[in-house]
Amino acid sequence: MNKIKTDVLVPSEFSYKVEDNKASIEIYPFEAGFGVSVAHPIRRTLISSSLGFAPVALKIEGVKHEFDSLKGMLEDVASFIINLKNVRFKIKDDSKNEVEVTYHFVGPKEIRGEDLNNEEIEVVTPDEYIATLNDEGELKLTLIIKKGMGFVPVENFRDEIPEGFIGLDAYFSPIKRVVYNIENMLVEDDPSFEKVIFEIETDGQVDPIDAFKNAINTYLSQFSIFSKEFQLETKKEESFELPEEYNILFEPIENLNLRSRSFNALDRAGIRFIGELVLMGKEKIANIKNLGTKSLEEIFEKLEDIGFSLNKPLPLEIKKAVEEKIAKLKENL
Repeated sequence: MNKIKTDVLVPSEFSYKVEDNKASIEIYPFEAGFGVSVAHPIRRTLISSSLGFAPVALKIEGVKHEFDSLKGMLEDVASFIINLKNVRFKIKDDSKNEVEVTYHFVGPKEIRGEDLNNEEIEVVTPDEYIATLNDEGELKLTLIIKKGMGFVPVENFRDEIPEGFIGLDAYFSPIKRVVYNIENMLVEDDPSFEKVIFEIETDGQVDPIDAFKNAINTYLSQFSIFSKEFQLETKKEESFELPEEYNILFEPIENLNLRSRSFNALDRAGIRFIGELVLMGKEKIANIKNLGTKSLEEIFEKLEDIGFSLNKPLPLEIKKAVEEKIAKLKENL
């Protein structure tokens, strides 16, 4: 039977992995039903409000409109614009929201994204194909690139386009993909808690973790009106005193009396206290470099001997208190 609760559990665990422009983020534990309540608006904010860069206008010497053609260029202007929209730009100077850049290409030449790199901008899709010039081809091109969010059709800013430029629909969002999954997890014998797992991929204009942080900041700022109006304050956590039997977790790993091979592997991994092993669990300990089967068995047995089986995780409140104390101990090393 479930306990009668008077407070909603606040998630305490956050971890992430980044590889190239992809990130996997885990947050837990949430009370039942709270996972989707938090994850869905964050996903929407990532898609709609992440800042990126896009060309909003271009001018090609000798071209009057987007349905024109240019002598010596394989593509007509309409096809050229489609290819150009697939190129993803990044303004190098963070203080600038707009730059105007000019290029001059003479054929024969195959033009790709990397050819548009210069002092003002970085192209994060260098292999993207743009156009091909033959022996007679010459392309003099000027682009206006702006910072923005979401998708903005050219009709919304046509009045701002300088004379002689062709306006372009602007897709600013750097987010290529963002999904979330919700998994049930066990917390103190209750399997109804939830873990939220985000998978985020960007086009390279922004790091996926930075995009996530910015989305969180944007999302939270929407609630500031309520905090101001009702003078809301985040509930402060009460201090928690650990029972005496947990004091052994703050002793150095030397006190486990491990064989030299096992101790040296833990020492090289930066593990200093017994509690770090208990917090890691079997799977993470097994991933420590240079720990063989015998060493793992020895470590697990030693932890069993002092009363901490890795088959049974620490209660959430105790786990958090142990993490905080070990973090302070390591700061003072």
